[in-house]
Amino acid sequence: MKNKVFIFDTTLRDGEQVPGCQLNTIEKIQVAKSLDALGVDIIEAGFPISSPGDLKSIQELSKVITRPVICALSRAIKEDIDAAVESLQFAKRKRIHTFISSSDVHIKYQFKSTREKIMEQGIEAVKYAKKFAEDVEFSAMDAGRSDNAFLAKFIESAIKAGATTVNIPDTTGYCLPDEFGTKIKYLFENVKGIDRVIVSIHCHNDLGLATANSIAAVQNGARQIEVTVNGVGERAGNTSLEEAVMILKTREDLHATTNINTKKIYATSRLVSQLMRIPVQANKAIVGRNAFAHSSGIHQNGILKNRLNYEVMDPKDVGIKTSSLILTARSGRSALRHHLDRLGYKVSQKKLDETYQKFLVLADKKKDINDEDLRILMGDTNGKKGLVLSLLEVVCGFPLKPMATVKLQVNGKEIVATSHGNGPIDASFNAINDIVKKQADLEEFLIQAITKGSDDIGKVHIQLKHKGNIYYGFGADTDIVVASVKAYLNGLNKLI
Repeated sequence: MKNKVFIFDTTLRDGEQVPGCQLNTIEKIQVAKSLDALGVDIIEAGFPISSPGDLKSIQELSKVITRPVICALSRAIKEDIDAAVESLQFAKRKRIHTFISSSDVHIKYQFKSTREKIMEQGIEAVKYAKKFAEDVEFSAMDAGRSDNAFLAKFIESAIKAGATTVNIPDTTGYCLPDEFGTKIKYLFENVKGIDRVIVSIHCHNDLGLATANSIAAVQNGARQIEVTVNGVGERAGNTSLEEAVMILKTREDLHATTNINTKKIYATSRLVSQLMRIPVQANKAIVGRNAFAHSSGIHQNGILKNRLNYEVMDPKDVGIKTSSLILTARSGRSALRHHLDRLGYKVSQKKLDETYQKFLVLADKKKDINDEDLRILMGDTNGKKGLVLSLLEVVCGFPLKPMATVKLQVNGKEIVATSHGNGPIDASFNAINDIVKKQADLEEFLIQAITKGSDDIGKVHIQLKHKGNIYYGFGADTDIVVASVKAYLNGLNKLI
């Protein structure tokens, strides 16, 4: 029999603490709706005492979201709890989450207090919160570095005071998985009444162990994981929702299940990345653009024979249409044949061997090989020539309205378009869209500096979405507008 693990999402609270990633009320509701559709059990919507705007956002969000529990965070202070109560007044299902530190480091240096006084303050906070909500969560902040005996006494007192969920945070991401798992086991063995409540964990990723520590806790009885989408959060971030959920789904020997509709994971990841303006790193587990991409010949051969050879989960299970076999100098004959077959070229083994040698020469010169490259390798010069940039002129500044003129060679035919936009790059893209009749939506736009100084070379990476498929484009130039246009055209060429 599988045990239910509750997914407590704190993207809108801990995740939003990332500098420069604050969301307005409309954006918070947008993310909350996505989390609701995803199936999370609890949404920690904010820290209402921190600002009037945060309190108002929780109120407005509570009017729209009715299935998940809406949670508001508060310190173990009466005024904080009052603000939480006010923020949750419209919530159909509400939870007050109050916290105070339990580690000697925090008690001595942050609170300048004693264990006894801190415990008394925490217990009084739980009792006060209980007057306004049946569902009260208590967190012993920095529990990861707390003395186990004192922590057990503190948690037992919180349960007696009325806490329905007790949270054991590894606030600084310090614990090792076996150490954290042992701590959870110790609490189950030494806290009276712990069987009557939900034991939760909230792990940070300072040493890259947040997800591992969370799973270790589940293995030792924890039944709520506090997570964020894409692992965003304070400092190095929090336990990643997608990682924790897919571990529980993939590793059936853990005998744990969640309510998450995993096929909505990728879409939710993209939304959070877009609204918080935090690009997802390419090699990010589950949702990174390379998570299901294979370029090594050995791996590609194995994938073509059976996906299970190199994939422990189906990309469709997280909302990604299919795996990608990227053609590079490391690719083998199996992948080359696969792509030739896809383009309609049926070749003998001899012809494949000949083409493969030409392919390697070309692949050593280019970072990746596209369909047009393969057509040329096969001697097909009548295929689409794609889009070639002939001219780019932009006008921008203050108070001018940005405008761009683009001249493209489209399969040998010259076409010119002029358009306006929010900036020179937007105007350039709009002009290109006028020429190609906008064939894709821009999903991601990322600029990276390669060198330093006024002559810096900028590299632009974009993602385009068309009919459910993702196409990547890359461009580099000392002029960032030119680099952006090159990247956009590179992506469109792969699409067409």
